[in-house]
Amino acid sequence: MSRTLVQPVGQKRLTNVAVVRLRKHGQRFEIACFPNKVLSWRARVEKDLDEVLQSHTVYSNVSKGVLAKSKDLIKAFGTDDQTKICIEILEKGELQVSGKEREAQLSSQFRDIATIVMEKTINPETRRPYTITMIERLMHEIHFAVDPNLTSKEQALKVIKKLIEHFPIKRAPLRVRFTAPKSNFAGLIEKVAEWNATVISKDESGTQPSIVCEIEPSILHSCEERLKDVQGRVEVLSVSAHAEGGPSVEQHGIVEVPQAAPAKESDAVAEISEAMQKQSISSESQGNAQGKQQRRCKECDVLVDDKLYREHCKSGWHKHNYTRHKNGLPPLSQEECMVEIELADSKKDLKDYDF
Repeated sequence: MSRTLVQPVGQKRLTNVAVVRLRKHGQRFEIACFPNKVLSWRARVEKDLDEVLQSHTVYSNVSKGVLAKSKDLIKAFGTDDQTKICIEILEKGELQVSGKEREAQLSSQFRDIATIVMEKTINPETRRPYTITMIERLMHEIHFAVDPNLTSKEQALKVIKKLIEHFPIKRAPLRVRFTAPKSNFAGLIEKVAEWNATVISKDESGTQPSIVCEIEPSILHSCEERLKDVQGRVEVLSVSAHAEGGPSVEQHGIVEVPQAAPAKESDAVAEISEAMQKQSISSESQGNAQGKQQRRCKECDVLVDDKLYREHCKSGWHKHNYTRHKNGLPPLSQEECMVEIELADSKKDLKDYDF
């Protein structure tokens, strides 16, 4: 009786790997890579080939462990050097991912796109950004699908155009500083008026007077071209100017936009956040309709279910309004509080950079 060990036909090898596949000259060639290393190699972050490839071997089927034939390699690649062929497959091949991995990648990119949209848009009435949750809800309502072949920024700009068509939302203005020689400053002011820019402050002292204003992002390049007529230049201070102390990089004595009291949302905006309002504990009429015992939180100016009052007092919403109450400021709604906290965190991050 033969002592040869017979491998089961149905056995699969190299299953916990990232497979990169390339079809060439009618043949299929695959290589086995470590998970999460292929994208690092293509982004030039990982440069050590041994950290990417599990083996310098070319397969016709990685999962079954079937090696590619030498004659097929020479016919397709003109060489049988396994390392060179692996590098070509790594660069040009298609990364095979499972359904869960693909879903995780698309979900992560969807979140990135929503974040970019939130940073670049505002509510035209309150001049403040929507929360990330509301942006994601709006993206689902317009049936947006992530395209993995496009960058997040490209898709975010397309999403903004679609959202503007259906909802009360617009691009956040750019806050810029225009500078021109004193002799041409009058011409600069005329051009600013033509662009319908919102003037924030003027500084006419010195030989290079300047004017700080907010403009639409789409006209920035045309402004740069037309400023050549008055020997002026433009400097971007903030890529998204928000009200309520939004993220701003101005630290040069510029007059900031005064904080306004929280404005009431319009009917259109109320429709957008209707689903969120149904889940909020801040609805007084809901509590009365259910007939539950409720307590009023004077810091947040809402009625809270008696059983949820302790959890409410531990929430970030209550703590933020408690601080505002001590400073003599009016309370904010739950959504407005989230926006203000996010903007405050963004403003702290900006202090680490020198513009």
